[in-house]
Amino acid sequence: MQKKSQFNYKLITSKDRPYILFLHGFIGNLDEFDKAIKLLSTEFSYLTLDLPGHGKTQVLGEDKYYTIEQTAQALINLLDELNIPKCFLVGYSMGGRLALYLTLHFPERFYKVILESASPGLATETERLERVRKDEQIARKLSRCISKNEFREFLLNWYNQPIFGDIKNHPAFERMLESRLQNQPLELAKSLKFMGTGSQPSLWEKLKDNIVPSLLVVGNNDKKFLTINTKMAKICKLTQLKIISNSAHNIHLENTKYFVQNIKEMFAKD
Repeated sequence: MQKKSQFNYKLITSKDRPYILFLHGFIGNLDEFDKAIKLLSTEFSYLTLDLPGHGKTQVLGEDKYYTIEQTAQALINLLDELNIPKCFLVGYSMGGRLALYLTLHFPERFYKVILESASPGLATETERLERVRKDEQIARKLSRCISKNEFREFLLNWYNQPIFGDIKNHPAFERMLESRLQNQPLELAKSLKFMGTGSQPSLWEKLKDNIVPSLLVVGNNDKKFLTINTKMAKICKLTQLKIISNSAHNIHLENTKYFVQNIKEMFAKD
């Protein structure tokens, strides 16, 4: 069967060490967690990749292969190809929504899971339709970013959102911005349209059925996701919630050492 997504990925293998699959957020790429991985060193093996619509990953089929359902299945197929029957899982923001979908639909493939600034989607049809409308507006803005300067201006406006706190003042922000600029606006628009929060199926009802030990991490300055994750923790079985100080949405950038500490503690051998 012809593959519909050709993932661009990076494997870092340490002998006899289990893999962690890292899933980046919207506008990110396979380098998203490099700083955290350097601090983790050889304690694990690592698989990072560009999600559809990002970096150098190519979607070879129809637009439906950008959706969360198709992306999840494509990732399971990739794990099979790489002979990784089971691994740890970390997902951030959009990648966190995808990681939660994987956890609930393919629980046998993951030892434990960390969801950073994630959500189960939107609970009602009304909320989803409104979010789809907003995401389509943003997708149109992305599609009009012809030059690098226009794309850069879009990104600067994107990081003005309250969930990101004062990330634009972080010493590593410019470096992160340059990495984000390697993406293609038209591809990002497709990702937002087909895998945005409004487009994905709601996972709220499935949370109670979770059987994979999970950790929700959320920044104390990200009030929106603090509310969402507090509600998730009350519903989702085998789930802990940790609130990270001096952080907003992007915890792995703003508080890398504590983020890594949580990975070590959560994924340590029993």
